[in-house]
Amino acid sequence: MTSSSAPRKSLSKIACNRLQKELVEWQVNPPAGFKHKATDNIQRWVIEATGAPGTLYANETYQLQVDFPDHYPMEAPQVIFLHPAPLHPHIYSNGHICLDILYDSWSPAMTVSSVCISILSMLSSSTAKQCPTDNDRYVKNCRNGRSPKETRWWFHDDKV
Repeated sequence: MTSSSAPRKSLSKIACNRLQKELVEWQVNPPAGFKHKATDNIQRWVIEATGAPGTLYANETYQLQVDFPDHYPMEAPQVIFLHPAPLHPHIYSNGHICLDILYDSWSPAMTVSSVCISILSMLSSSTAKQCPTDNDRYVKNCRNGRSPKETRWWFHDDKV
């Protein structure tokens, strides 16, 4: 789901408090290169990301959609790029991101800001603008709105 009218679920009290705290912190001290776009849904953030100077993505602007589960921060948010996604060996054309901290290596100590910084770092370290080698197969298998959190990712390349 990528529309702003996604069905809302009830957040746990912990999740609601944590998200409100992160939003206030973001407004006071946003991570460099990112802007939170205001919505009326605390469970879905849309974040504008600008590529870092001196990188392949310098001054390019993309949008991230962050969907928070009911039990955030104990469970990782779902983070995807909205169309068009950047060409990157770990970002699929449907916006799904192959980054371990979004799945197996998630920690409740992480925040939206730290996730954004990790994504910007991943983009900044890329040496080539290209889709993942299995992009077409993966995207075809993800039709009908499959979440990237349902994927069994293989984190084998940390050099890109």
